[in-house]
Amino acid sequence: MKRRGFVKLCATAVAGVTASPQLLASTGQEYHRYGRVALIDSHTREPVKAAALDVGETYIFHYPFVSTPCFLIDLGKSVKAKVNLQTREGKRYRWQGGCGPGSSVVAFSAICAHKMSHPAPSVSFINYRHGETRFRNSNDEIEQRPGVIYCCSEKSVYDPAFGGRVLGGPAPQPLAAIDLEFDEGEDAFYATATIGGEMFERYFASFHDRLVLQHGRTDIDSVMSGSTELLRLRDYTQNAVNCQA
Repeated sequence: MKRRGFVKLCATAVAGVTASPQLLASTGQEYHRYGRVALIDSHTREPVKAAALDVGETYIFHYPFVSTPCFLIDLGKSVKAKVNLQTREGKRYRWQGGCGPGSSVVAFSAICAHKMSHPAPSVSFINYRHGETRFRNSNDEIEQRPGVIYCCSEKSVYDPAFGGRVLGGPAPQPLAAIDLEFDEGEDAFYATATIGGEMFERYFASFHDRLVLQHGRTDIDSVMSGSTELLRLRDYTQNAVNCQA
């Protein structure tokens, strides 16, 4: 390739990444695109409106598969910082920040990165804590702060304002993030991809029989399409366990 052509190719690539940040995330091979799925209200069956989300509430939806739960949270503050993270295997990726009118809405896989504890209709040991919460940080020191995702199974703690990074406990990597798209014209949210370390194959193998019974179907690894229902965690599970250090 001639030098002029090479320079033009590089400039085009840079422009493409600037226009579409997802391209940057995909260069780390940890950007996994699935179908574009609309988040709909579980009661009205209408698209979830940004103004309808309560700040600090833990919401649940399923994506990218019919049996894989995710958290949706309006943190109540703008989260525009791009965060560089890495998986347990050392694969690097970049989280793109919040979504929605105020860049305050974030979403993560609700499967804990340690032993895959996750919300179920009977009990959920993992949830978001909007208020002040005490936990042991990565230095095994007691810390107190608001706005954390806490897993009571083994005391892993994550920061949803910084891409689900690990703040404390035995989790070996951040929570996998869900890439959200907000359509201003429709005032609607769409899930489009996962970013980070996925654990879905092990999740299916470990909980297969229970997931089949819970969802009433054998194809628990079927990819979501069209829409996915959003509901509050307290409406999804009978017992949301709250613990502190």
